[in-house]
Amino acid sequence: QVQLVEFGGGQVQAGGSLRLSCAASGRRDYIMRNYIMAWFRQAPGKEREVVAVIARNRDSYSGDSVKGRFTISRDDLRSTVTLQMNNLKPEDTGVYYCAADFSASGTVIRTAAEVYDYWGQGTQVTVSS
Repeated sequence: QVQLVEFGGGQVQAGGSLRLSCAASGRRDYIMRNYIMAWFRQAPGKEREVVAVIARNRDSYSGDSVKGRFTISRDDLRSTVTLQMNNLKPEDTGVYYCAADFSASGTVIRTAAEVYDYWGQGTQVTVSS
C-alpha cells in the first residue's frame, strides 16, 4: 500500500502562483523511484483530467491547458512530488489529486486516471478572477 498526502492548495487571484506538494509513504519495501507520479484535477461537474505526469526517469508530460504554466518535479529521496503552478487562471479551479502507479519501466508516462492505483485525498485550488 502507498499513502499519498497533498499539501499547498488554497485560494489565489488570477495570475498568481501556488505550489502543491505530495508526500508519499508506504510499507517497508516502498520506494518512490519505482512509481510513475502524476497530478490530476477535477472541477465541479467535470471529469477528472490529467494535469501533469512525471516518469521514473523524470521525463514529464503536461496537459495542453497547463503547458508552459505548470511544472511537475519529483524528489525520490524525500518521496515527494511537486506541482508548481504559475499564471493561474479561473479555469484551473478544482480539486487536485496526487496519484502513483508502479512501473517496471523507467520511461513510461501514463495519462489515464483509471490506471493509477494510489490516490491522495485531494486539495482544493480556487482561482478568482
